[in-house]
Amino acid sequence: MATHLVKLACELPEDEARSLSTWTCSELARTLIRDRVVDTISASSVQRILASEKLKPWRVHHWLSSKVPRDDRFRETVNNICDLYTRKLRPHERVLSLDEKTSLQPRTRTSRNRPARPGNEPVIVEHEYVRKGALNLFAAFDTRSGKVLGILRTRKRQLEFIELLEAIDRTTPASVTLIHLLCDNLSIHSGKLACAWLMAHPRFQTHFTPVHCSWMNQVEQWFSILQRKRLRAPNFADLADLEAKILSFIDEWNEIAHPFQWTAKSFEKVLASVDDPFRRRPHWTDVFLRAAA
Repeated sequence: MATHLVKLACELPEDEARSLSTWTCSELARTLIRDRVVDTISASSVQRILASEKLKPWRVHHWLSSKVPRDDRFRETVNNICDLYTRKLRPHERVLSLDEKTSLQPRTRTSRNRPARPGNEPVIVEHEYVRKGALNLFAAFDTRSGKVLGILRTRKRQLEFIELLEAIDRTTPASVTLIHLLCDNLSIHSGKLACAWLMAHPRFQTHFTPVHCSWMNQVEQWFSILQRKRLRAPNFADLADLEAKILSFIDEWNEIAHPFQWTAKSFEKVLASVDDPFRRRPHWTDVFLRAAA
């Protein structure tokens, strides 16, 4: 019976004539009884058997089919990004990670947020809010110092991206003659206007992450910090207030800025899973044979 249960849990419910998205212990028990594998079995018994196989068929993870082949060119791109993040830079080099955090809304509440109180009372945020437009944060993260340069604009075009590039150009010493820019494949990063600006400023060199691999861009990691620490309970008076508070957060971050320590081993794991994204997930027959042994 245990072997049959493991086999059943490793199939999709629809393949077993059940109109379910995922299995639960109670539904597995019901199906075993329906198929006359057992006369009766409880959901808790099913759970114990599945636990012995470290099997949780109710869990769901999303994955994405790649639009570009994970071939030698992909490996070359990943290795290039790894090199930018991990090697020791020469004195005249900088590596900046660029991206945009879009649709940042003030979400003005009808009352102020209430602070936490003793007795396990959390911060209380008013449910009702008023929409007052949105801003887009254009940010550059220095991969060696961890410092951030950011501008906020109401639109997201090549013109605004060029404004960020100009801000980088103004604030970077002339002694830095090679600035590596790591970007994703958004069109504003490689449009005609952006390319013309980059051609006129030869110390800038762009590098692009593979398609659907924007997580390789370290500024995304910083965006998650911004989201958790400043934007988790938004309640800003208007767009100007939102802009001022985000810029203030950037200033405070830069006082204690630190880089993110990525290693070559992290990228080795990525490349190891290129050929088979499911290589760590054995087919149910492997589990079946192990259970029968």
